[in-house]
Amino acid sequence: MHRRLALIAAACSATCLFAPAAQASEWPTAKPITWVVPFAPGGSTDVVARMVGQELSTALKQSVVVENRPGAGGGIGVQAVARAPADGYTLIGGTISTHAINSALYKKLPYDPVKDFEPVTLIAYVPNVLMVNSALGVNTVQELVEWIRKNPEKASYASSGAGTSTHLTGAQMAELIKVPMQHVAYKGSPQALQDVAAGNVPFLFDQLTAGLPLVKAGKLKFLAVTTKTRSPLAPDVPTTAEAGFPGLDLVSWQGVYAPKGTPKEVVARLNTEIVKALKTPELKSKFETQFGMQVVGSSPVELARVTAADIARLGELVRKTGATTE
Repeated sequence: MHRRLALIAAACSATCLFAPAAQASEWPTAKPITWVVPFAPGGSTDVVARMVGQELSTALKQSVVVENRPGAGGGIGVQAVARAPADGYTLIGGTISTHAINSALYKKLPYDPVKDFEPVTLIAYVPNVLMVNSALGVNTVQELVEWIRKNPEKASYASSGAGTSTHLTGAQMAELIKVPMQHVAYKGSPQALQDVAAGNVPFLFDQLTAGLPLVKAGKLKFLAVTTKTRSPLAPDVPTTAEAGFPGLDLVSWQGVYAPKGTPKEVVARLNTEIVKALKTPELKSKFETQFGMQVVGSSPVELARVTAADIARLGELVRKTGATTE
């Protein structure tokens, strides 16, 4: 997956411009729409922005610029959009981390994920999957839990970074089974996966497609997906509920937001065109089959509901587990 993401990212620089031949005579006028990605090029949030941005450019007959502004767990890019003019020309690719987890994780968050933004649409859910080193000798979630209880001094899990959904899914598991586990944070998914595959850390939660090559190579095993239904990319892998752990259900998501005060008619038009793009067979198929995403395309109200619900739910999880960015 990471090689494929890198190839896609290589086709565009950190700032990528989609410019159709014609320009619209009304909003948007002859001024590019900037879609900020608060993470580095090559990740799933970046790929979503580039693919949907191209479709949006065609639909609106206007340029869409994808601009990567990584740093501070996505906070740098999100803060920039929160301060941008509310004129419909700046969007942010928000995630469960930037618009839910960060509000509890950082004591002084430089933006308010609710008060500073207008929700546009929930793009997709991104399933996490529990993966273990193949040499660990466990084949089910229950067997892993038994191993953890017998080996508490070795009970550690990797993640793609402090404060990510993969971090908090591990924290959720520790809370659920009532066994403290050491969190080992990495600067990205590839490093975390490789260290688990090498046996330096026994297990982790990560996106299914991220671990698929190592599973096929026999270095990792999938134990369960955190979604309510099984993934079509791994139909033999049970859900955490099927595995006997219905409370282990943290699923990442991606959405689009505009600065607070963006005109309602502009938000409505953006919602219409982005949802329309997500429902095209080609784009929907790419997201589902290549990246394991569950495409949604919702109303602004639904994204607002999901944001508020996860701020409350994950805030409580952060407080219970003591999860930090340190």
